[in-house]
Amino acid sequence: MSMGSSLWPPKVLMELHVKNREKLLASLRQHLSDSSRPLNGFVLLQGGEEQTRYDTDHLDLFRQESYFAYLFGVTEPGFYGAIDVATGDSLLFAPRLPSEYAVWLGEIKQLSYFKEHYMVSTTSFSDEIGSVLQQHYQGAGKPLLFLLHGLNTDSNNFSKSAEFQGIDKFDKDLATLHPILTECRVIKSKLEIALIQYANDISSEAHVEVMRKTKVGMKEYQLESIFLHHTYMYGGCRHCSYTCICATGENSAVLHYGHAAAPNDKTLKDGDMALFDMGAEYHFYGSDITCSFPINGKFTSDQSLIYNAVLDAHNAVISSMKPGVNWVDMHILAEKVILESLKRGNILLGDVEDMMAARLGAVFMPHGLGHFLGLDTHDPGGYLKEHFSDLQSLERRKEPGLKSLRTTRDLREGMVITVEPGCYFIDALLLPAMNSPKTSKFLNQEAINRYKDFGGVRIESDLLVTAAGCYNMTKCPREIGEIEGVMAGAPWPAKNISC
Repeated sequence: MSMGSSLWPPKVLMELHVKNREKLLASLRQHLSDSSRPLNGFVLLQGGEEQTRYDTDHLDLFRQESYFAYLFGVTEPGFYGAIDVATGDSLLFAPRLPSEYAVWLGEIKQLSYFKEHYMVSTTSFSDEIGSVLQQHYQGAGKPLLFLLHGLNTDSNNFSKSAEFQGIDKFDKDLATLHPILTECRVIKSKLEIALIQYANDISSEAHVEVMRKTKVGMKEYQLESIFLHHTYMYGGCRHCSYTCICATGENSAVLHYGHAAAPNDKTLKDGDMALFDMGAEYHFYGSDITCSFPINGKFTSDQSLIYNAVLDAHNAVISSMKPGVNWVDMHILAEKVILESLKRGNILLGDVEDMMAARLGAVFMPHGLGHFLGLDTHDPGGYLKEHFSDLQSLERRKEPGLKSLRTTRDLREGMVITVEPGCYFIDALLLPAMNSPKTSKFLNQEAINRYKDFGGVRIESDLLVTAAGCYNMTKCPREIGEIEGVMAGAPWPAKNISC
């Protein structure tokens, strides 16, 4: 246990990836059997490659491709992995490294090391893939390769299917694997949940550390640095799940602030709100947590109004989550709670049901309520494809706000999903709403003008769907009294307070 943390990085068990391979194999075999197809061939994935900075020899820090990480847990670049559908054997292929590697980058590990460490059946070199698979194949005709090719519905990018010299001697199936493997990732195992929980624990602790050290006059990037230092120094988290969003004042109305053109560099001002969206990653598995709080440690009445509107929505959704509940309904619930709060605060006027019909909620919360979380911040599987289309219809909604939902699925036990309602004052949305006959009648323009430079509030927690409901994996102070207490030096977790 460290002096600066109550946590210690847990040992990573490679059994996690063994079980992931077994899960995929069972699902693939079932699909092939249901389709009256032979139970043979190979699942083949190509791992990630190191990337240099443009044309230089500067290597960016490598992070494994997520589907490959899911099945094999390999941290090094340049690997391939295969699973024999007939036998269940797992075959790992390592790059053949030049002797100079040992001079500059360290020991060249033997194939036997990778076999033992990654708990696979056999290991060979990647320039032997074709011959090894041909020798391993026990069926008739050309061996069949199930290759990973499919659309990521969050990024609209396609996964890269494996390529190697001699692949033309194999039959290729580009349609079957992606939906099956993606669906395997949606429901988390106990070993996966343990890693996501640890990423949440160390990130929650780091968020509290940021709250304690926030002071007027600091730079946003200094708070980002505190978070990154804590999760790496005490948590062993070399990677973040995503680029940190450290927004204060009007910047907190920029939903993905923190990018290169908006680089977390504003000076913190007295009276501003902070919106810090940061999550650490441990052995590929991540967290995604947002805390909002006043820079000076004390909420004003206006800040309290907006913050409690979002907190009430956050809590209402969590109280309603359980298997079988539809995620669109949860988004609509969050919108309604926020609009009701804004009406009570005299920011909105009129009937809330009429506001909902006019999609006014999307003006204040244009993003979706949440997303799957796991090996990626936006874990895939939000919209089921061909193989699972019989489970439920999953067309993307077209209405404002709802079209930004990253899933429209019913919740199932074992899903991990973020709950992240927000309320923002974004000129690009408010000005058209004020000028539209459909929505202007609901807006108290004088009150809204008071919030012109307010920015926004988002509260984000990571939820595990359980048999009876859900479990909040995030351990941050949420109530106004808790936040003010922590920022004033009170211990966290507070005694007799459940987070």
